[in-house]
Amino acid sequence: MTQIENEYGSYGDDKAYLHHLVTLARGHLGHEVILYTTDGGSRENLEKGTIRGDAVFSAVDFSTGDDPWPIFKLQKEFNAPGKSPPLSSEFYTGWLTHWGEKFAKTDADFTAAALEKILQKNGSAVLYMVHGGTNFGFYNGANTGVNEADYKADLTSYDYDAPIRESGDVDNSKFNAIRKVIARYSSVPLPSVPSNIEKARYGPIHLQRKALLFDMLDLTNSTNVFESEAPMSMEYVGQFFGFTLYVTEYKAKGGGRILFIPKLHDRAQVFISCPSDDSGARPTYVGIVERGLNNKLNLPDVKCHSNVNLFILVENMGRVNYGPFMFDRKGILSSVYLDEEKVKGWKMFPIPLHNLNELSTYNPIKQAAYSAFSEISSSRKKLIHKYENTSKEPAFYSGKFSIDKSSQVKDTFISFNNWGKGIVFVNDFNIGRYWPLRGPQCNLYVPAPILKQGDNFLVILELESADPELVIHTVDEPDFTCGFSVHQL
Repeated sequence: MTQIENEYGSYGDDKAYLHHLVTLARGHLGHEVILYTTDGGSRENLEKGTIRGDAVFSAVDFSTGDDPWPIFKLQKEFNAPGKSPPLSSEFYTGWLTHWGEKFAKTDADFTAAALEKILQKNGSAVLYMVHGGTNFGFYNGANTGVNEADYKADLTSYDYDAPIRESGDVDNSKFNAIRKVIARYSSVPLPSVPSNIEKARYGPIHLQRKALLFDMLDLTNSTNVFESEAPMSMEYVGQFFGFTLYVTEYKAKGGGRILFIPKLHDRAQVFISCPSDDSGARPTYVGIVERGLNNKLNLPDVKCHSNVNLFILVENMGRVNYGPFMFDRKGILSSVYLDEEKVKGWKMFPIPLHNLNELSTYNPIKQAAYSAFSEISSSRKKLIHKYENTSKEPAFYSGKFSIDKSSQVKDTFISFNNWGKGIVFVNDFNIGRYWPLRGPQCNLYVPAPILKQGDNFLVILELESADPELVIHTVDEPDFTCGFSVHQL
């Protein structure tokens, strides 16, 4: 079976588009494969998202706990006579969690009972998710509420409170409850239950700051810069994931200025600097602008003999992957205003950080962060800038830990308690974003195949506030208690 569209009836009704997908699928897959669509179990969704007849099978999904059989009866109307086996193609075993929310959990017995209502009358279900997994790299995705501004980015973890947990563990009440239901309706004995995945703690990892992000961008003589009167989207400058730095300048004015960005996707840190300042014109952190909040930011009064530099570091927090706002461009998507006047004359600096689909070619930014481990003395070097532990300027930190034997290479988790917000690479693999201040995820999952016998290297891009001790800890279990307590759905 191959699904040609997913819940398309929730936001579209272009039948020509659906027929085009059928033509493409048949051209590649032939006619032995069953093609199908999935739509929410309402008449409106099915009218819009399905193709009548027997060319494409119409499956349904609905909330766990809903009475499935009236929905399956409706499903039959959208399939050929005798060709509508009742199928819930997304039976929700849990739910996803966004940054800033409580970790979503669903009761094991409630979930199992809902599944039994389907199986006891010979219905079928696809468990979504049976195993949630992990949103490695920049692939976490996002959702919106009633409008585009109501933006909610997914966690790095896609544990989903699924019966098979993020790390592959099955020793939990939900797995056992669902297994008992399936065993009752299975015509063959179920296989034995596997053991949980072994995990290890590798102790604390001490880090050293390797470079400030702005020092790694040649802002005066860069070949990798785009210039225009108005800000350009991240896609326009070829930066599809991660970060882009927007730079301009403005005249200082007594009493400061008010910055306003009407449309920003998704989150920006704002800095200013005075090139004529005796302090070396280090960027000074001003504040945060977030998508949908329409927050105005007060830029402080600066006594500057030259124009003031304005730096806006924009992060793509994850693309919207469901609903009518999926055309989700990133970066600054509107004019920028200072005291209600448009700011003109911008430079855009893409910041190349590996995503998982990109070849591990030479990357000057990350290479500098990885370099010179041999230079790290046992007594840590004094750091160059005296504001090391107080600056909110983004910086790269690196460290390493050693695994003595190949038999000791196990799954682990990295705890980011006391850190701010950022991304982390382990042996050049982007394991995702951390944000314990927003929560609820405190730890990032590191599967054993990413690790190796001998030295294992970490690079962290901390955007806001590093732990003053410059240490992270490897632990042997997940933690979703940062910011909020667990929430039972």
